[in-house]
Amino acid sequence: MPNPSRPRAAALAVTAALLSASLAACSESEDAVDLPSQTLSWKDCPAPAESEGGGAAPSPLPGGTTWQCATMKAPLNWGDPKGKTIGLALIRAKASGDKDRRIGSLVFNFGGPGGSGVTTLPAFGTDYAQLRTRYDLVSFDPRGVGRSAGIECEDDEELDEYFQQDSTPDDTAEQTKFVDNITSFNGACEKNSGAVLPHVRTTDAARDMDLMRQVLGDDKLHYFGISYGTELGGVYAHLFPKNVGRAVFDGVVDPTQDAEQSSLGQAKGFQLALDNYAKDCTSKAEDCPVGDTSQDVKDKIAKLLDELDDKPIPGIFPRDLTQTAATNGIAQSLYSQDFWEYLTEGLQQAYDGDGKILMLLSDSMNGRNEDGKYSNIQAANVSVNCADDKPRYTTKDIEAKLPEFRAASPLFGDYLAWGMLGCTDWAVDGAAAHPDVSAPGSAPILVVGNTGDPATPYEGARKMAAALGDGVGVELTYKGQGHGAYDSGNKCVHTAVNSYLLDGTAPKEGTVCS
Repeated sequence: MPNPSRPRAAALAVTAALLSASLAACSESEDAVDLPSQTLSWKDCPAPAESEGGGAAPSPLPGGTTWQCATMKAPLNWGDPKGKTIGLALIRAKASGDKDRRIGSLVFNFGGPGGSGVTTLPAFGTDYAQLRTRYDLVSFDPRGVGRSAGIECEDDEELDEYFQQDSTPDDTAEQTKFVDNITSFNGACEKNSGAVLPHVRTTDAARDMDLMRQVLGDDKLHYFGISYGTELGGVYAHLFPKNVGRAVFDGVVDPTQDAEQSSLGQAKGFQLALDNYAKDCTSKAEDCPVGDTSQDVKDKIAKLLDELDDKPIPGIFPRDLTQTAATNGIAQSLYSQDFWEYLTEGLQQAYDGDGKILMLLSDSMNGRNEDGKYSNIQAANVSVNCADDKPRYTTKDIEAKLPEFRAASPLFGDYLAWGMLGCTDWAVDGAAAHPDVSAPGSAPILVVGNTGDPATPYEGARKMAAALGDGVGVELTYKGQGHGAYDSGNKCVHTAVNSYLLDGTAPKEGTVCS
């Protein structure tokens, strides 16, 4: 289950030979000192690369506006801005309104870390039609993601096996195998992308965004960050407070938490979402097909997962649905209330010995398409978080913390606890226990929290607003379900966000939408 704020990973030490091999993804730049004045060559977008998730080239928007793509040069190492460069993949749809009312570019980051903005923005493009009346809609593959010096780890066949592993080991032998699998995965990251691994911290991506602001010709960065994108936005505001324009954070990461606190918060968040799903299913006029009461629904899911631990069922040939894949699929379905019907159908099938739907949901979480090709979301997710997060954990640490995680979530607790082992032997030291997002002098930032959010629990919005500082963070509450608020379609949230981004009018502090 990729963690939207601080997930798992681990690896071996970087060697000089691997560094030189991985530098093939970079190039010498004679004009690196002039990077802010570079001119982008915008062209119609090609089909996404496999590392971005594959698929067809983005279709034109209603009215005929085409999506345009370009590559921006950025320093590989911001500590050496005149040295080697990497290319960052960008996408845009030009503003649809009168040129004299255009505000500038609105830059999106959809989270992960590891999500490709080049593929995600077109998928949601029509949702932002009103914002496009005054902004060019812009997104990008952050460094390490997709076509932006994308990090490579294991191949597709190896990833199929990796995601089938038992991620909740019950004894010493299973623990050893689990740790060995993580070590192999991260050793592959090191072998294939060792030179890039030290340079994918969130602070690096924030500096890329300020360079992007300049290259796009904007005096201020107007920004829409979702999930991990809120952490990136907060770090940007900390580093460049005077350059913040109109910014919205949705599905907000708690910047005060370390990796353990974040994982524990997610355990509580996903359990809350599961509770809400079970109550919703059993409260409807028709019978809930996966349980008679809310507790019965959860008991039967727990029983299914226990049985899958001993005996997987057929999934998508030739793969079986394992306990790990089923847990992953259930978590994916809790990201949006729109997916709850798929969870119900998937559970019905699984009770009858058919794991296809839960496996499809799990594949979606892991970035696997129907052709068996994986995007690099897992590789990038691991690499960014382990470069960011300073804490490292051992198997003894996890065993000591299991009771607390199980109390937070009988279903997801073990999975999220064991996931913290990932960064223990990572090749790059973590930067800090948690990000610094204090931004005195920044323009106001609208911070939107969802009370039913499983991945970035609601409390994180208040913590982010406070950490940004007095007069900066403006909190808006949405009483809803799913990850984030704007794409829920709630009219109150839409009105508040659009009014701020289009007119500069922030809602009253403490506004509640339901």
